[in-house]
Amino acid sequence: MDSRYSSMTVKPDTRTLIMDIAEKAVLEKGFEATSIDEIVVAAHISRGGFFYHFKDKNALARALIERYIDAENALFDDIFGRARELNDDPLHAMLIGLKLLAEMLDDLPNGHPGCVIAAAAYQDRLFDRGVREMNRRAILGWRARFRAMFEEIAKVYTPREPLDLNALGDMVSGVVEGAIVLQRVLGERQTVSAQIMQLRTYVKLLFAPPMQMDH
Repeated sequence: MDSRYSSMTVKPDTRTLIMDIAEKAVLEKGFEATSIDEIVVAAHISRGGFFYHFKDKNALARALIERYIDAENALFDDIFGRARELNDDPLHAMLIGLKLLAEMLDDLPNGHPGCVIAAAAYQDRLFDRGVREMNRRAILGWRARFRAMFEEIAKVYTPREPLDLNALGDMVSGVVEGAIVLQRVLGERQTVSAQIMQLRTYVKLLFAPPMQMDH
C-alpha cells in the first residue's frame, strides 16, 4: 500500500525521509500530536530544512495523502489486474482479487500499518480546505473504482438483494478502515485480512448462483 510494504532498502532523499518519519508518527499518534520539531530531530535536519520542502503541516499532510493515494491505487491496479488476468469473469476476478489482497496483508509482519486518510479525517479541523477536499476525492475515487467492478458483476449476475452500488463500493473501504481500527484495539495482526475475507464471503453470497456457492 505504500513504500513500507517493499523489502528494498534504498536511502531516501530528504523530502522522502521527512515524509517517512512523519507518516510513522502520524499513524502511531495522529497529526495533532506529531510536531515539526520531532520530525526535524528524527531526520537530523534544521527547521529551515523542513520548511524548504514543506511550508507548513498542511503542505506535509497534502503530500502524505497524495503519496498514500498513489500507493493504494497502484496496489489495487496490481492486485485486481492480476486477478482479472487469472479469470475473465468479473465476479470470480473480484473474489480472487479480495483473496490476493487478504493474503498480501496477512504476510505483513506487523499487520496493516494504518491509514493516512483516516488519520487526517479524524483530525480534519487541523487542516485547510485543500487537505479535506483531497481526502474526500480519495474516498470518492475508491468508491468509483469498486462501484465500477460491482456494476460489471451485476450485469452478469443478478444480485440476491437490492443494491446501492455506491454503498457497495464504499463497503470495501469501510471494511478495510474498520478492520484497521479493530486491529489496533485488539492487537491481532490478522484482523484486516480476516475482515477482507468476510467481505469476500458476502460478495460471493450476494452474487453467486446457488450451484456455484460451494466453489
